[in-house]
Amino acid sequence: MPTVFTHMLVGAAAAQLAPAGVPKARLAVLLALAAAAPDLDVIGFSMGIPYGARLGHRGLSHSLLFAAVLGAAVAAAVLARRQIPWRHWLATATIAVLAVASHGLLDAATDAGLGIGFLIPFSDERFFLPFRPMDTAPLNPQRFFTAGRWRLMLSEMLWVWLPLTLLTLSHQLGRWMGRTAHRRMPVEQQFEFRKGTQGNEVID
Repeated sequence: MPTVFTHMLVGAAAAQLAPAGVPKARLAVLLALAAAAPDLDVIGFSMGIPYGARLGHRGLSHSLLFAAVLGAAVAAAVLARRQIPWRHWLATATIAVLAVASHGLLDAATDAGLGIGFLIPFSDERFFLPFRPMDTAPLNPQRFFTAGRWRLMLSEMLWVWLPLTLLTLSHQLGRWMGRTAHRRMPVEQQFEFRKGTQGNEVID
C-alpha cells in the first residue's frame, strides 16, 4: 500500500472538483479521512483474521462496494440541510466514491502484498494493475521514516504527488481563466449567463 499521507492527499485533492455551493474545505477534510479509511482493516491482524479473507487486509474495505457506501455517506454528511440541486448532490457523491475507490486503485499499483478485492463480496478474486511502479509501504506507520524508506516516498512523489500537483494547477488555472472571462463580459451578458444557470452560482 502507499503511505497514509498519499491516500489522504488524493482524497483532499478530489474535493476541488465539487460543484459550486458545496463546502469544499469540509469536503476535503472528510475525503482525506475517507480515502485513508480502508486501511483500518489492519486491525484484523490482531483479531486473527487471515490476510486473504474477505475481511482481511485489502479485502472488503478496499472494494468498490465499500467505496460506494462510504462515499455516499460522506456526501450526505457534507450536504445535509443544504438546498442544492440534485445534480450537484449526485456530482459530489460521485467525487466522494471515486476518492475512496482511489485507495484500492493506488494499492493495486504497488509491488508487494496480495491483490485488491475490488469485487468483494460478489467475488473473492484479487487484482493488481498491469503496471505496478510504487514501492509498498510497511503496515507499521512507525517504520515509514526508518533508514532506506526515502525510496518509498520518492516513488509516491513521482507517481502520485507530481501528477496530482500538475492536475491541480491545471484545474485552478482553468477556473481562474473562466472567472477572468466572466468578469470581462458586459453586464447584460453576465445577467443572461447567470439566468441560464437557473439561479445556481457559477463562481464560488
